[in-house]
Amino acid sequence: MRPYWWYRPLRWFWSYRSRERRYRAFLRAPPVGDDDLVRRPMPLGPQLLALQALIVLSAVLVAGLAAASIQRAQVRDDYSERMLLVATSASKLPDVLEAYGQPRPSDDLQQLAEVLRQASQVTFVVFLDADGTRLSHPDPSLIGSASSTDSAEVLRGETFVGTQTGTLGESLRAKVPVTDGSGRIIGAVSVGILESQLDRDFGEEVPWLLGWLGGAAVLGSVGSYLVTRLVRRRIMGLEPDEIARLLQAREAMLHGIREGVLAVDEHGRVVLVNDEACRLLDLDRAEGTDDALTGRAAAEVLDPAALDLLDAADDAVDAPLLVGERVLLASRTPALVQGRRVGRVLTVRDRTELSGAVRELDGQRSLTTTLRAQAHEFSNQLHVLRGLLELGRTADAAALIDRLGGGGRLLSGAGLGGVHDASVSALLMAKAALARERGAELVVTPATRVGEGAGDDVITVLGNLVDNALDAAGQGGRVRVDVRGDGRGGWVLAVDDDGPGVPVALREEVFRVGVTTKDGGDGRHGQGIGLALVARVAARRGGSAVATTSELGGARFEVVLGPGGPAPSSSSAQLAGAGA
Repeated sequence: MRPYWWYRPLRWFWSYRSRERRYRAFLRAPPVGDDDLVRRPMPLGPQLLALQALIVLSAVLVAGLAAASIQRAQVRDDYSERMLLVATSASKLPDVLEAYGQPRPSDDLQQLAEVLRQASQVTFVVFLDADGTRLSHPDPSLIGSASSTDSAEVLRGETFVGTQTGTLGESLRAKVPVTDGSGRIIGAVSVGILESQLDRDFGEEVPWLLGWLGGAAVLGSVGSYLVTRLVRRRIMGLEPDEIARLLQAREAMLHGIREGVLAVDEHGRVVLVNDEACRLLDLDRAEGTDDALTGRAAAEVLDPAALDLLDAADDAVDAPLLVGERVLLASRTPALVQGRRVGRVLTVRDRTELSGAVRELDGQRSLTTTLRAQAHEFSNQLHVLRGLLELGRTADAAALIDRLGGGGRLLSGAGLGGVHDASVSALLMAKAALARERGAELVVTPATRVGEGAGDDVITVLGNLVDNALDAAGQGGRVRVDVRGDGRGGWVLAVDDDGPGVPVALREEVFRVGVTTKDGGDGRHGQGIGLALVARVAARRGGSAVATTSELGGARFEVVLGPGGPAPSSSSAQLAGAGA
């Protein structure tokens, strides 16, 4: 059975007091070492409750003192106005003016003063003559004596309201001059109330004031308790040091993983980004540090291709993404908190090196398969040659050797005589083997000239163009390669095929990410990236990439690479990116 809500604070207070008593008992025990005495800080909940209670009580105390001061001043102002009104009214009463004209005015004025005192509930009403002699007083024995307080200003026609000390004690009084019909001052009237009476009247209001203040304190304390519970619930009951450790662990893990992570909220602002995401998405070079990115709009810092993937309606898993000249695998998922969507998360992995390694492995496998087939074919030819020799048919054996031509060539048509760069030669041999497997023909023009140190950019562009041409040519097709240097460190690469060609309307669009001319291609699963990568490499080198109609009847892709600097370190693995 769950305890009542009012019992929970008592139970917490009792458990806290118990821990405090045990701690104090531990402090009174004889010490066993400096390291054994470790004082644990007070939990966050009690700290918040104590702090808020202190604030509430302080505010209530200050408000109470201010209210008491205002109330006391209000009581004094009310009494001052009442006494001034009584004194003014008494000075103008016809009976009072008539009594002043009698030979013994004190007899009549004493009676009038008592009536006025009782009616107005004041301590005294005293009439004075023009010399300041009392004509009435609550103590009849003092009638005829001089006033104990200074009344000279009043007898000169002024009005006085304030505190003075007389024969009855300290009192708040009002003094008003009494004038006859001609305006001549014939005396004065003093009306007052003792300060002790004011204190008693004010004391009657104090219980009500204390009641309101106590109610405010209780209400504030309950509110503090509820706020403390709310805060604890919002931070899932964690202590500040635990939150700090979790934040440190999150930062260490986030910036230590080898996957890029970027998160945006529902308004499209970057709320989280790690170091790997900055590196892969080129945000580190463009924006400095990840702290400078937090809070900025994703449209201001992300590549258009990455922004399109992030804003897509459907989730994506390992979708190819081309950022600059780097091929990435990106996944987009919604960020959910307690089942409510609060943003989107983009994770990216570098596929550049993996893609290049896979393509190179495929090329080596193709070359190995071709060499194995050629070795088997050459072994068969040797068997035939041996049989001819055993039969003594030397002329036929010599003719067979002439037909074999030294065992055949990997490349049909022209060879690789003008290609001296080892990487380019290996690439062309691998692509030639792949073409033979597909039943196609790869031809290198006699005008091709590639010296040593062609560079990774040439390999990247040539590999992508040849892959596209082989896909377009298909079985029984033909592909022609022409590579030349311009003598100034630049290159001109042209690849022709006899495939269906590129429609005129797509000859510019085909170099954009996601655009492909393959049957059933939708720009996903690696398609629509290769030619975009070629165009970006050409643009970085200050060159161009164009698509036209080939003499073979298909498409011709011609790429000009200017004498630019070396490609980024990651581009060396981009031998043959995904086809367009």
